[in-house]
Amino acid sequence: MYQRTSISLLLVALLVIFHYTTANSFGECKTPHDDYGTCIKLTDCKILIDLIVDPSTSEADRDYIRSSQCGKIGNIILICCPNSLTTNLLPSYPNCGKQLTERIVGGNITKLDEFPWMALITYTKPRNEKGHHCGGALINNRYVLTAAHCISAIPKSWRVTGVRLGEWDTSTNTDCVYDVQGKKDCANEHVDCGVEEVITHPEYSSSQQNDIALIRLDRYIEYNTFIQPICLPIDSQFRNKNYDDRVMDIAGWGVTETNQPSTFKLKAEVTIWPLQQCQQKYKIAKKYLQNTQLCAGGKRGIDSCRGDSGGPLMVEEYINKRRGFFVAGIVSYGPSPCGLENWPGVYTKVGSYIDWIQNNIRS
Repeated sequence: MYQRTSISLLLVALLVIFHYTTANSFGECKTPHDDYGTCIKLTDCKILIDLIVDPSTSEADRDYIRSSQCGKIGNIILICCPNSLTTNLLPSYPNCGKQLTERIVGGNITKLDEFPWMALITYTKPRNEKGHHCGGALINNRYVLTAAHCISAIPKSWRVTGVRLGEWDTSTNTDCVYDVQGKKDCANEHVDCGVEEVITHPEYSSSQQNDIALIRLDRYIEYNTFIQPICLPIDSQFRNKNYDDRVMDIAGWGVTETNQPSTFKLKAEVTIWPLQQCQQKYKIAKKYLQNTQLCAGGKRGIDSCRGDSGGPLMVEEYINKRRGFFVAGIVSYGPSPCGLENWPGVYTKVGSYIDWIQNNIRS
């Protein structure tokens, strides 16, 4: 009885304190110990929630929790969760991997709102010329996941200066389509944002091992129908899953069979190869694959290609009878020319790098 009363009183006290707090937006904050933290929902800061429900929590820890308030949004209590303890900087399903549209089976051009996490990396070249030559995937409000070679293996005169989100047709803004009855349906305008920081894996090599990188955007991105994060395979059931013979999706604006980049966001389906089989194949080209890589494709004319580098290899999983998309791989390299029969593309296996990703993102 005493324990329940203590917990209840603590929760009531917290609610009373937060009721009179001025509303703040999500973002960086300082904890009572002057450490950097993330302003998140109280219910999402597991460490502090565990302290609240633990009857042996000291009065000092209770004071710490009370002093950790960072605002309210509506009726949602916000708390400054220390970055070293924050576990939810990466969204988990169903707050990621959502796709509202029904996919077109067998089509090449995506629907207007299909794969809303797709990103284009903007490069600034000499004479201030700009271009998009790699892709990526939005994984939360501040970070895009891409390939290390999209950052490190570019001409010395190029700079990574931006990321475009919510794009569909690069030749127009705003993008619109017409249904069979002639009704016009338009997306929101695409969003161009700057780059605050790029983080390449420290062990990335010219052999394209550890071909993974993060781009930190220069501002917090608001989600909408056309801009959403994809899920990462954080849970062990997905992180270590064997996807042999599984069909997955690739998408991007890369070079097509016309040898020109597509203005439209295109998609294709590719099948995962058993790693040992792919290793034997690539030994011919003196490429030695590791278990941190995946192989997919190998059908003539169906492949990721130049310009698709850094984009996601996507797998659809069902959780509680609801579907969600996870990024299983990152486009790394493949045969030249693209789409050769019996030559799959090579992808960085994202599940092997979850710890690295979590250790390198911040609010």
